[in-house]
Amino acid sequence: MADSDLLRRFLFERWPVRGHFVRLDASWRAVLEHHDYPPVLARTLGEGMAATVLVAGTLKFEGRLLMQFQGPGPVHLMITECTDRHAIRGVARHRGDLPAEATLAGLTGGGQLTVTIDNQRHDHRYQGVVPLTHPGLAACLEDYFARSEQLPTRLVLAAGPDRAAGLMLQRVATGTTAAARPDPGREEEADDAWDRIGLLAATLTAEELLRQPCEQILHRLFHEDDVRLFEGAPVFFQCACSRDRVAGILRSLGEAEVRDIVRERGDVEVRCEFCNRAYTFDRVDAARIFAAGSPAGPAPGVH
Repeated sequence: MADSDLLRRFLFERWPVRGHFVRLDASWRAVLEHHDYPPVLARTLGEGMAATVLVAGTLKFEGRLLMQFQGPGPVHLMITECTDRHAIRGVARHRGDLPAEATLAGLTGGGQLTVTIDNQRHDHRYQGVVPLTHPGLAACLEDYFARSEQLPTRLVLAAGPDRAAGLMLQRVATGTTAAARPDPGREEEADDAWDRIGLLAATLTAEELLRQPCEQILHRLFHEDDVRLFEGAPVFFQCACSRDRVAGILRSLGEAEVRDIVRERGDVEVRCEFCNRAYTFDRVDAARIFAAGSPAGPAPGVH
């Protein structure tokens, strides 16, 4: 299908508005592959994955963008992640049965969304917190951009069992040079255009967003405007788990606790929640973990 697993950027030639469109197909199905989520939770997670890719697409960074949803509701934790290369993964945890038509606010119990940008290039981490007070994720993220970035934003999100998609529009600064004064008339004209563009975007249906090509969507919504659409960037599923990372988790548990688990079971197994891959460490493996991190050598009693 056109636009499968692609993030596409577009600009309005006349107005200070930029946009991003994403459609996740195989990458989204890979997120779901090892989990049996209730339909309402799968839909919510899919919208979160699409939103994470859209937000990451607006940033210049080397590292990862992480969205963590937490609250006292039945969905007490949901994590979505996208790297600067557009590698994605996500997972959700829930308790008990979920109402079929529950909103994000209802599922999380009115918790919060923490947006983390881990920029490895500058060894810098940024975090912003969004209260999940609106029924849907789109409105929550629009509030986040308005409060944290002072950047008017419109979002449309949709997800199903085989596909997730999203459209994001942002009103950017018109920009002036040192020699030029702001033109109130031009600003007012741009504000009116932004309001009109937002109203048009609100008419986009979930079915259109999930099924129609990006070019067709933009033409249907904004045929009166000159919109420049750029080539897409591929989006793919990739888990960041590794045996070394799992060894670090075991090291943080402490040697005594790991030794007790190995003594009881014969080995210790850690399964990645994102991709369901299992990492197994026997007695010798466990001893090496702590020997590598300790100048004292191997763990006592292990030969």
